Amino acid sequence: MLPDFPFHYFIAFILVLSSPVPHSVFYKNEKPFSFSSFHSTCSLLISISLSLSHYPMSNPTTNGDLTSPLLSDVILTISDQTTNGDCATTTSPPPNPYDFLGAPPLEIAPPSPIDPFRNHTPGFRGLYEWCKILIILPVVALRLVLFGLCIAVGYVATWVALQGWKDLSLPLTSWRRRLMWITRICARCILFSFGYHWIKRKGKPAPRELAPIVVSNHVSYIDPIYYFYELCPTIVASESHDSMPFVGTIIRAMQVIYVDRFSPASRKFAVNEIKRKAASNNFPRVMLFPEGTTSNGRFMLSFQHGAFVPGFPVQPVVVRYPYVHFDQSWGNISLAMLMFRMFTQFHNFMEVEYLPVVYPLESKHDSATHFAERTSNAMASALNVLQTSYAYGDVMIVSKAAEVTKQADCSNYMVEMAWAKNMFDVKTSETLEFLDQFLSMDPDSNGRVGFHEFSTAFGLGCCPLSEKIFQYFDVEHKGSISFRQYLVGSAHIRMQETFWGSCATAFEKCKNTSFQISFNELGDVLQLTIPCTDHNVSRLFSIFDIDKDKLISRDDFMTCLNKYPFLIALFTHCIKDPCLIEIV
Repeated sequence: MLPDFPFHYFIAFILVLSSPVPHSVFYKNEKPFSFSSFHSTCSLLISISLSLSHYPMSNPTTNGDLTSPLLSDVILTISDQTTNGDCATTTSPPPNPYDFLGAPPLEIAPPSPIDPFRNHTPGFRGLYEWCKILIILPVVALRLVLFGLCIAVGYVATWVALQGWKDLSLPLTSWRRRLMWITRICARCILFSFGYHWIKRKGKPAPRELAPIVVSNHVSYIDPIYYFYELCPTIVASESHDSMPFVGTIIRAMQVIYVDRFSPASRKFAVNEIKRKAASNNFPRVMLFPEGTTSNGRFMLSFQHGAFVPGFPVQPVVVRYPYVHFDQSWGNISLAMLMFRMFTQFHNFMEVEYLPVVYPLESKHDSATHFAERTSNAMASALNVLQTSYAYGDVMIVSKAAEVTKQADCSNYMVEMAWAKNMFDVKTSETLEFLDQFLSMDPDSNGRVGFHEFSTAFGLGCCPLSEKIFQYFDVEHKGSISFRQYLVGSAHIRMQETFWGSCATAFEKCKNTSFQISFNELGDVLQLTIPCTDHNVSRLFSIFDIDKDKLISRDDFMTCLNKYPFLIALFTHCIKDPCLIEIV
């Protein structure tokens, strides 16, 4: 019998022997080769191998329980810089055209290599799939009949339950709630028609008095159907759901709390409604998906804080969809295709786990953000997945980029919106405006824009200043920039403390006696910084003339620089003494 030698030790040993020069991991500075560095490398690789031994790499079954993968899409990045003596070879940073603002050179960490929205089996692959579809087609017909019948019966029962109910702010009366049980049973039959013949459940819902708010991860449109059957909660949803046929009527019976993601007033109203309904036992418990959108279930998206601002105890629930051949997540796959694939499966697996209640702390330091983080940590731990800084805004970015570019995969446009909002105070609506600007530069198939396209789009011409501005964004020195770099660079310039004061000073130096800037006056100002051809001045004037009245007012000037913050570099000589500052 051979000794029980762990396989991961063997892998680590092979990796060490195959690396004659130690590498720096996770972007740490490189050090000269020595015995100590070799020992550190050995220790690191062995630690990684030991870590891998504790996590499943696929979809295993452990002790009869269905689990989710942790490291399915994670990429370990290892730098491969060369050294010269005791110092690494580095290139000097390009000139910074925003020194006068006090803005340091732009530094952006590489984007995360994961895509939490990607459905991993969107197409039909292999003989097994085609044979399965052909065999199950007669069953699909029966499932469709059951699906349609359940929709019709549920709709009629809900319609009857809503008759005569005028004041939507009041809870449903007892007879209306009893009638809604017909719709809830129909919801379970709909799940059955989709192939969810049995659903594995762990734990149980906490009493409403103990946890009036329930939060869950969001993977598929199946989630709300299940929770409607199981809990019949009050949910928070977009106003657009109210106009959906059949679904809109059922949502109204759930006493939905409508919210407009882009309206601060609407979000504030929604939080107040969550607090009001959670505080009264006459209403159902409140159910929210704090991620704000669906993911592929392999990662946890950044949480929105609406469920945590009221300060009530929260019960987290996690849902899993283990699979072998068909990924059931609602990612980059159409609803029609997802439904068809579900109908053509013999059985779809689903597991729901109710976690212990998370209570708000009495400490003053336990803000809604901290409360949300503690809940997110508990859910990510239960799911065995990684937490990310991606958010609903990334979905909107990808959707808009795909609509304009007509490309199937636009994941390279994602920016990790939760991180961008936290670090640079850029909102999703503003991000979409920056995306419009970036797309107007005609990015290539990789979602990148070169210097020529950048300078032409804004009328900057080819000159030392325009090259400095472009190099400020090009932190990777590739000769092209991504949308993430363009967004973060612009937001970084705008968030400088002296930015708005510099904009006001620039306008004061450029305005005429009428407190406006004409076409010729703008050309006179710009001739000191860029090539002032008719095309360049016309392009820049059209950008600054927001209201298109052939004159640039103060409002036009400030609004333009709010949208295009990097253009403030064109007015450096107006902000500081031209004798003391070198423009080119």
